[in-house]
Amino acid sequence: MPFAEMLAYLPLILVAATAIAVMLGIAWRREHAVTVAATVLGLVLALIAQAFTWQVIPVHTPLLDFDGLALLAGLMILGSTLACAILSHAYLESFHGAREEFYVLLLCAAAGGLVLAASQHLASLFIGLELLSMPLYGMLAYAFHEDRSLEAGIKYLILSAAASAFLLFGMALLYSQTGELRIGVLMANLDQSADVWGLAGIAMMVVGLAFKLSVVPFHLWTPDVYEGGPGPATAFLATASKVAVFALLMRLMLSVPALQGDWLRSVLTWLAMASMLVGNILALTQSNLKRILGYSSIAHFGYLLIVLVVADGLAAETGGVYLITYVLATLAAFGVVILISSTAGGEDAAALHYYRGLFWRRPYLTAVLTLAMLSLAGIPATVGFIGKFYLIALGVEAERWWLVSGILLGSAIGLYYYLRVTITLFLAQPGMRRRDASNDWGMRAGGLVVLGISGLVILLGLYPAPMIELAQALGVIAVR
Repeated sequence: MPFAEMLAYLPLILVAATAIAVMLGIAWRREHAVTVAATVLGLVLALIAQAFTWQVIPVHTPLLDFDGLALLAGLMILGSTLACAILSHAYLESFHGAREEFYVLLLCAAAGGLVLAASQHLASLFIGLELLSMPLYGMLAYAFHEDRSLEAGIKYLILSAAASAFLLFGMALLYSQTGELRIGVLMANLDQSADVWGLAGIAMMVVGLAFKLSVVPFHLWTPDVYEGGPGPATAFLATASKVAVFALLMRLMLSVPALQGDWLRSVLTWLAMASMLVGNILALTQSNLKRILGYSSIAHFGYLLIVLVVADGLAAETGGVYLITYVLATLAAFGVVILISSTAGGEDAAALHYYRGLFWRRPYLTAVLTLAMLSLAGIPATVGFIGKFYLIALGVEAERWWLVSGILLGSAIGLYYYLRVTITLFLAQPGMRRRDASNDWGMRAGGLVVLGISGLVILLGLYPAPMIELAQALGVIAVR
């Protein structure tokens, strides 16, 4: 294998090797701290290798394309997985039952995300998507002694399997029309002889991938799964999993001319408008922070669909910037939920009344959650404002006025429930049932990770140049 290909595959190899090493370590002797240390070490080495991949991209292989987009998505996937692994240590310390297998599932899902983000072949696409999804079934149902966690895992299993069936059937239709599995060649052949079966195949693939992004009308699973799943599993689902799927969609829409037809753009426009409005409106009535974040993710990926609708000019850069802003704010919000829930028995401390008056008990955690909410709302001086500004600029440049109005209206609605969460943190009521983080949370690795992420939220909001330069340099899609 040439050196460039070896270096491009190295992050994936390191993640897979770490998963095998952790699994063998569990078989030899169960030790939670050692398992976490090995997982974190493997992910850190994979992140370093991913950064060095910049020297050799683009690298084309029969199944995967290692270009700027794959590198940027890989950095976000590995960074999110690393944060979730560290936060899992605090969360699972009080877990009654086997804890170590969670990290094996987490590493396998991260490997699937890396494969999916670089896929340029239907075989690698399906393998990556299933390798990403199957560990999530176990992660979401990991606290199986709790009804909500078991329900979340079963619900995601059934509905995700249905979405995978749509995706696989769509692939079969496309293959029957073209005799090709390479996506670029397949779409080029389809563009020359498109018929109803080819269009049906594309539509079924869109349905399968839209489910993974929880785009309206394929969103109904999202709030229940977010609410019932353990905090670290939900955080991974909300960040790394969705980044991988959206990176694949960006690769398809921005590099394959056959997928830039008016009919598909019209479909994506309606999906974007519906997701922006439905996600924000339904979040207004929620009193559970994890459900609010679930509906918020529906709205945010509705915003991101604008990148796929426009599919030219600033689209790749805008997609990269907005994904970075979304991942940082979402990890910060879920990090607070995980730290508050880590010492609590039963289900996660996600109901808003647990956070009432948090400022008077844990001012630093309050600051982190406040920054996360303001960033998700797109308030200036936070990194979320930069992402919203890019999206609006992209819509205005392409003269997509309905989509621009959807962003503005959705952001105005979202401002209400984000500020509602923020205000709750500063209220106090005697006798209110409370859950709290441990006294030494700030000295723990999870607390330091949350503080670091919140620091990036405000730092990149005030000085976004490094993030923009990274998105410009790495948000490049190699076209073959």
